[in-house]
Amino acid sequence: MQTSTIASVLSGKKFPPFDLARLLRTVFDPKQGEKLCILIDFEEPEDILHFAFLKKEGFEIQKRAYNFFYQPLRQGLAQELGLSACDFFAYQATGGSNLELPATALTPEGKSVSFQKEIYPVYDLILCISTFSATAPLTATAKKFGFRGATMHGMNDAILQSGLAVDYNEVSRFTEKLRKGMSRADSVEIEFDFDHQPYHLAIELGRQEAQKSHGICRESPDIANLPAGEVYFVPVDGKGTFPIKFDDGTLALMDVEKGRVHKVTFVRGNPHTVAEIQEKFSSDPASAILGELGFGTQVLPHSGRDIQDEKIFGTFHLATGRNDHLSGSVTLDRFANRRNATHDDILFSPFKTPEIHIKQVSMNRQGKREVLIENYEPTAYLWKLLQG
Repeated sequence: MQTSTIASVLSGKKFPPFDLARLLRTVFDPKQGEKLCILIDFEEPEDILHFAFLKKEGFEIQKRAYNFFYQPLRQGLAQELGLSACDFFAYQATGGSNLELPATALTPEGKSVSFQKEIYPVYDLILCISTFSATAPLTATAKKFGFRGATMHGMNDAILQSGLAVDYNEVSRFTEKLRKGMSRADSVEIEFDFDHQPYHLAIELGRQEAQKSHGICRESPDIANLPAGEVYFVPVDGKGTFPIKFDDGTLALMDVEKGRVHKVTFVRGNPHTVAEIQEKFSSDPASAILGELGFGTQVLPHSGRDIQDEKIFGTFHLATGRNDHLSGSVTLDRFANRRNATHDDILFSPFKTPEIHIKQVSMNRQGKREVLIENYEPTAYLWKLLQG
């Protein structure tokens, strides 16, 4: 196993068909009489009226929420699981990763309901299947109101057939093995090769206990981010330079000092993209803080969506901005403008960032230097942890 590659392991892995009952039982272990609701988002929430969106072009995420979650639950699965309610709501899309949700949502019958009065205090299980991630705001409100739930933004067919079809008991076991083997690290160092130039980023971790996203959410309050499968840290400090590829393909360099991105340098693509992020970082310094360092722990196929692809073993991601949902200190009140209070993942994978060569990711821990990733492949050290 120590010499295996992700591709070779994946070639022999068979995923079972997506089974909503198995997923909900494994992740949540629903209790008799609990109430569940599903949240979806639209640019115009009125598209939910009488399920009008089902007859329109597009809305693929929302249609999957209806067809693969709401319909089976309404057609008998809710009763089978012992749930006493299964309801469906739509809210105004936030427009950004982990921005606060609006005050109200709409029912399919057109009734406006308050999140604070008619959703959060009423439902025990909340599934948010949306365009933009809502993990941070839902984690905060779960702690206040005592519910549990899952966020599944950007869901596509590949995710349904792989990342949501796995056994999360197994994912939890594997992720815990990796978490233990990476916990209490002093620092992580990342060596990049970009445009034939070397770059280096050092992230101080302060010997913190590593955290995990493992898909098990059986006790309130808690929010699972599905697909799950990562070990993550909240950086204590950081220094160096790293390349970044934006969603529009623009490439740039980010200079980090004291754990914050201080300068973004345009390389190629759309200079407006770089100017826009530099303006955001300069005007709202909290948005430039390195808020997360995460490592994928699952053997999964590429889905084209970061929500799954950041969970692939051998990939890693950084994030800037809000991190209170990860037990970090970058909270909503630290932002000058709430529209900037996003948590923006920066994924490094052979599919998304082939222009950026990851020479090596190493960890300094207990007086030893352990290499974790080379060329987007987990090393013998990580494979050995899984065997333990």
